[in-house]
Amino acid sequence: MNDGKMLILIVLSLFGFGCSSSDENSDQANSGKPEINDLSVSTSDVNSEDYWSNTKLVWNDEFQGNELSSENWIAETSLAGIGYPGWQDFTEKDNVEVSNGTLKIIAKKTGDGQEGGDYSSARLNSTFAFTYGKLEIRAKVPDGDGSGLWSKLFLLGNNIGSVGYPKCGQISFLEYTSHFPNQIFNTVHTAENVLTGQKIAANSGYIPLETAEEEFHLYGILWTDKYLKFYVDDIDNIVYSFTSPSSPNENNWPFSQSFYFVMDTAIGSEFSDGNGVEDDIFPTTFEIDYVRVYHAE
Repeated sequence: MNDGKMLILIVLSLFGFGCSSSDENSDQANSGKPEINDLSVSTSDVNSEDYWSNTKLVWNDEFQGNELSSENWIAETSLAGIGYPGWQDFTEKDNVEVSNGTLKIIAKKTGDGQEGGDYSSARLNSTFAFTYGKLEIRAKVPDGDGSGLWSKLFLLGNNIGSVGYPKCGQISFLEYTSHFPNQIFNTVHTAENVLTGQKIAANSGYIPLETAEEEFHLYGILWTDKYLKFYVDDIDNIVYSFTSPSSPNENNWPFSQSFYFVMDTAIGSEFSDGNGVEDDIFPTTFEIDYVRVYHAE
């Protein structure tokens, strides 16, 4: 794997996760969210071997029925290049489907191709925010075949409207870029690792996952006041960890406050590795089986 390309991609991604917070729709989506917080971290040893052995489900969406729950999700809308990189317009009506027990974020070609506004996709925010817990999303990434798709499952700080990005923080369950097939990666964004000389988010590097495009996989995070641990398919398969600094503050550890879910697929532009988009693959689907939040008991 070309490490230089990985660093370039993550630097570019810093301009994508939070910029849309200035969009009119995002202001609505990122304010007044009810919070579901796990208080057990303040009274338990989160480093004990059995801390996660007993959990209870406190929030979930199984995507049953034939429409997206307005109680659980808000769709952001924006035109290509306004508040978010990529060549896609974010819409809801034609790019979101709930059927056969899964949510489908459908990326489409709507114009001639290879320019802004020639594609459409969707970006969904949860209406609830969460602090700590075991968070899991079972999903199958779109089959991009080198096309320049960038699909993501992540969390953004609920205070983004007041402190902005990256100070609000960001935690990625999954990032997938289709010009690196069969691989995924995780990132953790803070003000310190984005705005200082480091200039990139803390990240796992690319992780091989041979059936990411063909099969559903479980992407999970164990989140406490002491650590973020990322796993794939099994809670014992930890693929990346980010530990709280010895002197945590809002710049190096913004993860002691509530965050909300975001799911989307971006198309082309910075995310195509300079090779444009393979238009023959459209429409293509990012499919989510469920989203679940557990608290330790």
